[in-house]
Amino acid sequence: MEQVELRFDHASQASQTHTNLSAIRQSSTGLWIAGDETATFEHLTWTGDHYGAQRTFRLDDYVTLPAGPEDEADIEGMARANGYLWLVGSHGLKRKKIKSKDPEKAAERLATVIREENRFILARLPLSHDTEAPGPGSILAGSTNLTAHLKDDPHLGPFLALPGKDNGFDVEGIAVTPDRVYLGLRGPVLRGWAVVLELRIEDAGKGRLRLREPYRKHFLDLGGLGVRDMCPDGDSLLLLAGPTMDLDGPVRVLRWRLGRKRPGIVPADELEAVVELPYGVGCDHPEGLARLADGRLMIVYDSPSPARITPAGGVLADVFTI
Repeated sequence: MEQVELRFDHASQASQTHTNLSAIRQSSTGLWIAGDETATFEHLTWTGDHYGAQRTFRLDDYVTLPAGPEDEADIEGMARANGYLWLVGSHGLKRKKIKSKDPEKAAERLATVIREENRFILARLPLSHDTEAPGPGSILAGSTNLTAHLKDDPHLGPFLALPGKDNGFDVEGIAVTPDRVYLGLRGPVLRGWAVVLELRIEDAGKGRLRLREPYRKHFLDLGGLGVRDMCPDGDSLLLLAGPTMDLDGPVRVLRWRLGRKRPGIVPADELEAVVELPYGVGCDHPEGLARLADGRLMIVYDSPSPARITPAGGVLADVFTI
């Protein structure tokens, strides 16, 4: 394993983007990267010994966000395919956290569930081959968002009313092939089986995307873990598997070869173990992965340990040869 520094500007450090990284993809000159606490995404350029020269892009400059530009979009996955950059929100509800300074209201806060509309988005932005700067994009959001299509689904519908960190519906990864969009779900995990959605998305005009029915569900035996991110790897998908609940636990990368054996059901013996990842106690949670052009695998972490923070205000990502 090697480590490489991702160096962020003062504004991103102030907003803690570098400690909330959730999605990553390689670009022609560096990395596309996003945190889950803002409505922006970033580009870092390879400088020779680190990724830096950060450029920040406001998502609302390219698509119309349901709740406007200031509310967080909880971007949990990115894909780069077919000349587009794709970004997906968690599509999940949020339960309020207990605040130690106000313990008498703890039970009241735990009973409060919030829906933030910017989380319920799937965006597609065209990329220029010359500059890698996005152009005006299209979005699946609002009354036709993904969860609207799933409300009567026998497996997933019952979990739409649960917060993501309570084993509720929670999108955490995206991978795009020439004609399909795959979404990996952190939750729900159904009796130990994780879920990946296979979608067909088309342009609906006027800056909108449309989901073509029917969608497909794939149930994967990840040993009780959920999907925390995913990326293409030739004719396979690499899955970052980790705990679905808010806890520390095993995290590993698995290879799923598409199109094998029983459609929709992927037992453990059809998943190839690629690498076991380090994780911390209360920190260092692997959240994003990308297959690099040289074949190596880059992993970024949410809540990084202090040892990952560099003097220049950057954060260290891990790079594995697989």
